[in-house]
Amino acid sequence: MLTVDMENKENGSLDVKNSVENGRPLDPADWAVIDVVNYFKTAGFEEQANAFQEQEIDGKSLLLMTRNDVLTGLSLKLGPALKIYEYHVKPLQTQHLKNNS
Repeated sequence: MLTVDMENKENGSLDVKNSVENGRPLDPADWAVIDVVNYFKTAGFEEQANAFQEQEIDGKSLLLMTRNDVLTGLSLKLGPALKIYEYHVKPLQTQHLKNNS
């Protein structure tokens, strides 16, 4: 189970907790494009969230993204792209693997 505590840490990451929030399915693999967009908007990446919508990244696609995909494939500025990958995409992938193994 996965959701986000709305309190941002100093590094821009969010605490991951085991509950339901914002109406998103528990498993990121079940997220629609709008769920991914809303996740990043909620995480404070309003501008960058649009890139996920433009590229039609749903939850399954998000979980398959590599660091390089995020840094170069979405045409984001380097700083936000690094934060998005390290503090959001990578932890979501790790949590998904733990929950499904």
